[in-house]
Amino acid sequence: MAPRSLLRTCPLCEAVCGLTVTLDDADQVLSVRGDRDDPFSKGFLCPKGASFGKLDGDPDLVTTPLIRDGDGFRAAGWDEAFDLIAAAFAEIPRGAAAVYLGNPNAHTVAGALYLPVLIRALSTRHIYSASSADQMPKQVAAGLMFGDPLTVPVPDLDRTDFLLMLGANPLESNGSLCTAPDFPGRLKALRARGGKLVVVDPRETRTAALADQHLFIRPGSDAYLLFGIVHTLFDEGLTDVRVDVAGLDELRASALDFPPDAVTERTGIPADTIRALARELAAAPTSAVYARIGTCTAEFGTLTQWLVDAVNTLTGNLDSPGGAMFAEAAAGGVRRSKPFRLGRWTSRVRELPEAMGELPVATLADEIETPGEGQIRALVTVAGNPVLSAPSGARLDRGLAGLDFMVSVDRYVNETTRHANVILPPPRSVQSPHFDFALLQFAVRNYARYSPPLVSLGERPSESAVVARLAAAVSGQPHAGTGAESPIAMVDELVIVGTLHNADMSERRDELTGENTTEQRLDLMLKLGPYGAWNGGDLSLKTLLDNPHGLDLGPLRPRLPGVLRTASKQVELAPPQLVADVARLRAGLASTAPAMVLIGRRQLRSNNSWMHNIAGLVGGSNRCTLQVHPDDATRLGLGEQAEITSAAGSLTVQVELTPTIMRGVVSLPHGWGHGASTTQSVALAHAGVNANVLTDDSVVDRVSGTAVFNGVPVTVGPV
Repeated sequence: MAPRSLLRTCPLCEAVCGLTVTLDDADQVLSVRGDRDDPFSKGFLCPKGASFGKLDGDPDLVTTPLIRDGDGFRAAGWDEAFDLIAAAFAEIPRGAAAVYLGNPNAHTVAGALYLPVLIRALSTRHIYSASSADQMPKQVAAGLMFGDPLTVPVPDLDRTDFLLMLGANPLESNGSLCTAPDFPGRLKALRARGGKLVVVDPRETRTAALADQHLFIRPGSDAYLLFGIVHTLFDEGLTDVRVDVAGLDELRASALDFPPDAVTERTGIPADTIRALARELAAAPTSAVYARIGTCTAEFGTLTQWLVDAVNTLTGNLDSPGGAMFAEAAAGGVRRSKPFRLGRWTSRVRELPEAMGELPVATLADEIETPGEGQIRALVTVAGNPVLSAPSGARLDRGLAGLDFMVSVDRYVNETTRHANVILPPPRSVQSPHFDFALLQFAVRNYARYSPPLVSLGERPSESAVVARLAAAVSGQPHAGTGAESPIAMVDELVIVGTLHNADMSERRDELTGENTTEQRLDLMLKLGPYGAWNGGDLSLKTLLDNPHGLDLGPLRPRLPGVLRTASKQVELAPPQLVADVARLRAGLASTAPAMVLIGRRQLRSNNSWMHNIAGLVGGSNRCTLQVHPDDATRLGLGEQAEITSAAGSLTVQVELTPTIMRGVVSLPHGWGHGASTTQSVALAHAGVNANVLTDDSVVDRVSGTAVFNGVPVTVGPV
């Protein structure tokens, strides 16, 4: 059989780029290139996407279930693995099991459609994910302002005239909570049409180097800068609110104590520069403020995200072309009927707030270690490595070793899954379907694309079937069966019949198409969606199959007030939980900043901890080094290595001198620190150090409970 080229969406980051994948007659990936006919990505390809085949064919992947055997693992059959899981969970007390969901779940059909089933099956409040180590402040702020944490405004990149970007480095990350393939090209196009890009960051990142203006800022002080802008907008009469809002006077009152002159020392940005930013945002024909992980994972993360959209609102750019707008996904799910509520319950040990049904991962170790009713005794992880990605990683590593039972759905034996009693591997990426249920809700242009599996599953179950069967096993339900009696088919049929019944379309069950019940669920969601064949449009699964390069569904359109779920049916500019936290921010004006602080950094060839086993992605700029300004290195007497110490721990790490980082700041990338227990041979050869030995799980953003990874006080000295 001659090599054949097939189409699919890249599942490796939030950019959702189209790929053209060439396979040989043994179904192995020969090459990958960008799909030039994709209307959204238009052929763009980053190093991660180019390495898709290497990841898919990694010889270190787990390919069959593994069961613990002494200090190691032995291969097992699927029935044996699930029988062992069912027997173990039958002995776990109700409420004593937990689940941790990693970042890759946002990129899978299984993560969107079947993890909710697993969560319900576990019948527990111990639900944790990478969200509270990443974007939760943004979603909490959106929930409080707009009534739905999935109603997140994104910058209308292709039409804006002025973009202010804080704590984001999309030339390395490819974008985050802002789905925009070829983000670099879109920023270059902004400048080419006469627009202006301003980047605020403690490092002169690749994105900052592209900008018209880069402003160094002291880590963790973004909320002060934004309040200085809000104060100026009110003080100089520059507000132009064009949407229906509540709390305008309360927002004005909250900003009174943060004039530019008062926040200059805390931020390191001159007062005149802050005023100039406010004036430019207000005067530009269109403008948008965008802030990401560097601002979310800081002490005042939720306040910062609130103020981002407060500025967008005050300048007349919320829900307006060229400003901050809301995407309309083709199959984004059902919007909530009631307003978002934060902290419906709290964690057992530290009373940290629930958000979106989850507890903060910063307290996961507490809940494992602390005896008493509700102590975690069993854990399920799905595509996650919290030992490397959660705060106080060394403490969590010790806690996992003491669990009664642990199950991991994962590709690798890694620093976390090494503790599992059973590892259940998903199939290869080319064997899996792809539709971006989550990420297209944050796209800068409305778009849809479905990629069926490129290669037959053979004897392996799909990832969706693995998760559905796991849900049955942990809940004591029958977990075997084939065809209509399989757990996945029964889950799908319940969802399909229930959805049709609620939509008064029960008689249309036979009109759904698809190779299996999962595809039929997608067909249902598309047909009932905003562009759907049962909702006045023409979109369906067949439409996407007939258009394998994807469909452009048009630019972002104004959606207010329709997307609001607040009780007032207005944009809430002064949510009480956020206004209350302003007192803590105000108190910080008088505090003394630490002499040296630690921040993280993104790397283009890396995505958290799970892409370090590809030789082509490890090396060059993708290294685990401590970036230090040369002046700081001289002052501290640093050589090739340094010892860095925080309240949580200490590391010895290789030093990289660079004038691109602010004095008084050091940077260490996230996701490294691969241990001897991993079977990932390349990752082990480039182990690096775990930055989260230094982060303190006792320090969180007060409102959302999100861990603080940026602005961590440290001391640095020679080894």
